[in-house]
Amino acid sequence: MGQFTFRRLASVLMVIACAAALYAGSRPEEVVADPKPGGQEEQEALSQPPVEPEIRREGNQVYITMTAQVTNVEISEGVIYNAWTFNGTVPGPVLRVKEGDMIHFTLRNLDPVMPHSMDFHAVHASPSSKFIDVHPGEDGTFVYPANSPGVFMYHCGTQPVLLHIANGMYGTIIVEPADGYPTDAEVDREYTIVQSEFYEENDYQKFLDDEPAYVVFNGDDFTLKEQPFTARVGDKVRFYVNNMGPNEVSSFHIVGTIMEDVYLDGNPRNRLYGMQTVMLPASGGAVVEVTVTEPGDYPIVTHQFNHAAKGAMAVLRVTE
Repeated sequence: MGQFTFRRLASVLMVIACAAALYAGSRPEEVVADPKPGGQEEQEALSQPPVEPEIRREGNQVYITMTAQVTNVEISEGVIYNAWTFNGTVPGPVLRVKEGDMIHFTLRNLDPVMPHSMDFHAVHASPSSKFIDVHPGEDGTFVYPANSPGVFMYHCGTQPVLLHIANGMYGTIIVEPADGYPTDAEVDREYTIVQSEFYEENDYQKFLDDEPAYVVFNGDDFTLKEQPFTARVGDKVRFYVNNMGPNEVSSFHIVGTIMEDVYLDGNPRNRLYGMQTVMLPASGGAVVEVTVTEPGDYPIVTHQFNHAAKGAMAVLRVTE
């Protein structure tokens, strides 16, 4: 697939049209914006500089501030996607809290035209009061407990949800078990892998109907091949794995080894042994642990190889 095209004016008009359609009750794909109204020339897409998340802890009270913003991201070498993001990256920042923490979450919406929100899969909360829209230029603060350990997805929950997730608004939150995992003492290294999909930029109909153009790990199809995960012979390596979708499943597999211990959705009570492949539905997560016994490069893939061929591949490089 060739490089995506970008028109700031068209993007803004399309977003406004989508928002108007939502409030009017129509579907966003029914609203068509003229890419060059009035014969105006193409303009650069809005790309806001990434804003670092703010995270601080006071005892078991964790204060997290994140931003919703529009930022260009490179999803394949030379291929730029004008993404809707949390803090200017796709996926958004990996958040890490502990079981029993109370999360005080603030979302700042820097997007000039579109409301956004936060849906944490890691909490018990009323969506109608705590996953609500934050409008352009505004902040929203919500409080909820993190009482269930695991590896969870977070994403924008503003309608239509598919539009926001497919445009890049997702990430992983890890809730560490209060008593840890049974294998904690054995683990030498930890890494996070987030699988997700990209379609034609900002095209809701393609989000609905088409196969993804790219399926990637940690936001692009090249970084984890050029900069592999590393380990040494004999290491036990833990991966926190999360499939963002929004539409496809992941058949997570590490070539050349067997997953000794797997905790489905990251809950220590959901322990499996000796797995060759772990099936992760859209939004599904797992803690996956392997011990590497020989030096070499170990490919990490989704075993749905049409998706691996579209970019969902990484390397674990093991040395003596």
